[in-house]
Amino acid sequence: MTSKRLAGQVAIVYGGGTCGEGMGNGKASAILYAREGAKVVVVDLVLGAAEETAMQIREEGGDAIALAADVTVAKQVDCSVQAALGAYGRIDVLHNNVGIAELGGPVEQEEAVWDRVMNANLKSMFLTCKHVLPVMEKQGRGVITNISSLASIRYAGTPWISYSASKGGVNQFTQAVALQYAHSGIRVNAILPGLIDTPMTIEPHRGSYSDLSEMIDSRHARCPTGRMGEAWDVAQAAVFLASDEARYITAAMIPVDGGISGTVS
Repeated sequence: MTSKRLAGQVAIVYGGGTCGEGMGNGKASAILYAREGAKVVVVDLVLGAAEETAMQIREEGGDAIALAADVTVAKQVDCSVQAALGAYGRIDVLHNNVGIAELGGPVEQEEAVWDRVMNANLKSMFLTCKHVLPVMEKQGRGVITNISSLASIRYAGTPWISYSASKGGVNQFTQAVALQYAHSGIRVNAILPGLIDTPMTIEPHRGSYSDLSEMIDSRHARCPTGRMGEAWDVAQAAVFLASDEARYITAAMIPVDGGISGTVS
């Protein structure tokens, strides 16, 4: 039984669908927010993916709506925020989960790919904050949780320069916004997932291994705990940060990585 730590609150989760079979970080977070009592606005580029998450929440007795939006387009972000306010009247939690990864270093990667990753991973958070922060400031409270990556602070063993650079930008963006708005009762933190077993983190690595089981075994072996994390591990951290238990935590970069960040790279 959950404690309903977020009862009476409204959470908007960008990237709340899943890009394939299994459980993604955004979907798991949306579901746990609802289990803790929040009303949830699930936003995804693909409406069907958002609706799938919202449907699971409603089947469990929660309250959720699904919206489609491209978070790199200001007009669509604004429309999603207005729809959330129209449905529930407030926004207490902004969860930024949208992110993509593309292989390649600075020589191999095309300029268009660099721009696409930067827009999806970093500009998206700028746009959601631009439209949600005035709402939270008027309320006098709010929580923003940005999903960064362990790749933002160390080499992850894979050449994906735009992903690492964009997630490093997410960290500094998080800290800057947190300190600017601390006096307004708004807390802003970032979660840095390590090796997590989700559709999005598994798929880009498939080509480096002979089969899926070899890849999964290799990723488990790289973790000090002997296993990758799950989307629910990231979601539990997000719920904690959104709750009053974390009321004195802001501008923090919190690894959820089974200890990888403490090892020698």
